[in-house]
Amino acid sequence: MAKEFNTIDDFDVEDKTVLVRIDINSPVDPSSGIILDDTRLKLHAQTVKELSNKGAKVVLLAHQSRPGKKDFSTLAQHAEALSDILNLRVKYIDSLFSNSAKQAIKALRPHEILLLENARFYSEETLSRSPLEQSKTHLVTQLTPLIDYFVNDAFAAAHRSQPSLVGFTVNTPSAAGRVMEKELTVIQDALDNVEHPCVFLLGGMKPEDSIDVMENVLSNETADSVLTTGIVGNIVLWASGADIGEVNKQFIISKGYEAMVVRSKELIERFGDKVKYPIDVACQIDGNRVDIDSSEIPNESIFDIGEKTIAFYAKEIRNAKYIFANGPAGVFEDPQFAMGTEDLINAMANSDGFTLIGGGHIAAATAGLGLEEYMSHLSSGGGACISMLAGKELAAVEALKNSKD
Repeated sequence: MAKEFNTIDDFDVEDKTVLVRIDINSPVDPSSGIILDDTRLKLHAQTVKELSNKGAKVVLLAHQSRPGKKDFSTLAQHAEALSDILNLRVKYIDSLFSNSAKQAIKALRPHEILLLENARFYSEETLSRSPLEQSKTHLVTQLTPLIDYFVNDAFAAAHRSQPSLVGFTVNTPSAAGRVMEKELTVIQDALDNVEHPCVFLLGGMKPEDSIDVMENVLSNETADSVLTTGIVGNIVLWASGADIGEVNKQFIISKGYEAMVVRSKELIERFGDKVKYPIDVACQIDGNRVDIDSSEIPNESIFDIGEKTIAFYAKEIRNAKYIFANGPAGVFEDPQFAMGTEDLINAMANSDGFTLIGGGHIAAATAGLGLEEYMSHLSSGGGACISMLAGKELAAVEALKNSKD
C-alpha cells in the first residue's frame, strides 16, 4: 500500500515550508484542563523531528476535541508539551490564517516549528465534502500559497473528509507522514497476510462500525470467528433470541440501534456459530457485580461479560494465530466491571499470534495495563482502524493516492 502514495522520502524538504497535519487530540482533565495523556504527541514527534532535522520549515495543523465539548480548547499547552518531547522549541500562534499567522509562517527559518491554532475553531473544518470542494475553503486557499509540501500524518482522522485532511492534496505535492505510513502498511499487510485461525474481538459502544467489520471479515473469510462484547455483544445476544432484560433493550432502542439487532440476526443466520456472543453477563445488583447466565438475565443493566464468557473467549484467543481487537468488553472504567476488558487484553498479550489493537478505549486500556509492548501493533486511530477492518476507503488516504497521480 505504501507505494500508492508519496512518503517523506519522496521529497527534498530542505529550506521548504512543509504543512503537516497531525492528530494530537488528547484526553484533558475536565477540572484543570491539563492534558492527561501525551501518547499521540509522542507518536507524531518522529515525523516532526525528521522534517525539522532535514531542514524543513515545519508548520503544524491539528485539532483538539470539537465544538460543544468541555475539552475543546486552544493548542497552547500542546505546543509546550510537544516542545518538551522533541527537545526543540515549538512556536504557537493562536490563529489559523490571519495576517499574523501568515507572517509567522513566512518568518520561519529551516529547522523551526510552528503550531497553528485548533483547526476546529474554523467552522468549515467540521464539514465533510470532496477534496476538490475542500480545496476551495478559506483555510486551504489562504495557506496553500505559503507552503511547498503537505504531509498528512493524522491517521486517527484519516476516515474524515475535512479541509485540513483532504483539501491541500488537490494543489500541493502531498505525502504521508511516518505515523500514517506505518499504520496503513501494518494494518493492510496484516489483513492481506492473515494466518488462520483468525479471531476478531469486537466490543465498545459503536455497533454500526463493529457490525460492518463483522460482515466484511466473515464474508471475505478473513475471520474464522467473531467474539462480541460490550453493547455489540448485547445486541448480538438479543438477536440470537435471548431475553436481555427490558432495561437493556430500551437502552439499545434509545441509542437508535434497533436496526443493528436485525442485521445481527441476519449475520447469525448466514454465518452460524462463527458469530460468538456472551454465555454469561455481569450486572450490578445492590451495588455489586453479579455474573448471570445469559438465559437468566434479570431486568438489570449489563456492564460486562461474565467469567464463563471471559474463559471461553480467552481460549479462542490463545488458539488463534491472528487476533484483531476493537472496543472494550464493558464499563472498564469501573473496577467492578473491568475484568472482561482486562482479562481479554491479557490473553492477547500472552498469545503467540499476531495481535492488533484498534485505537480508542481498548488502546487506552491496553496502555493502562502497561501491555502495549506485548502487542504486535497498537493503532493510534480507532475510527480509521475500524474503517479499514470494515473494508471501507479512508478519505484522507484516497486523497493522498490521487495527489500522487
